[in-house]
Amino acid sequence: MKKLMKEFKDFAFGGNLIEVAVALVMALALVALIGGLVEFVLMPIVGIIFGEPNFDNALVLTINDSEIRFGSFLTALVTFIGIAIAVYFFVVKPYKAYTARVAAGDEEPAAGPSEIDLLTEIRDSLAKG
Repeated sequence: MKKLMKEFKDFAFGGNLIEVAVALVMALALVALIGGLVEFVLMPIVGIIFGEPNFDNALVLTINDSEIRFGSFLTALVTFIGIAIAVYFFVVKPYKAYTARVAAGDEEPAAGPSEIDLLTEIRDSLAKG
């Protein structure tokens, strides 16, 4: 039983689970941000161009008391394209640029000597004097 509890503790508080939880929270925040961008910026621009901020009531086909709402689908499509464009330019492109820079070896230079280097230098100077 102790082994099982230790394994669960290692799993629950291990680095991978924490990283996944942080990534999930960040993804949810990004969804809210991009949703706001589309709803409050992109769709009002659509409203300026087409007269309404969405197409929900604009394109409706009624047949035998059944409504086929092409406009709602078009609104969802515009929202999806807006989200896809935002994710591409704000997440994918910067990430690709970062990975290309790291792969090319253009990482930021080290801030200075490491602690090991400093301790080695102190040891050597004490040995001399």
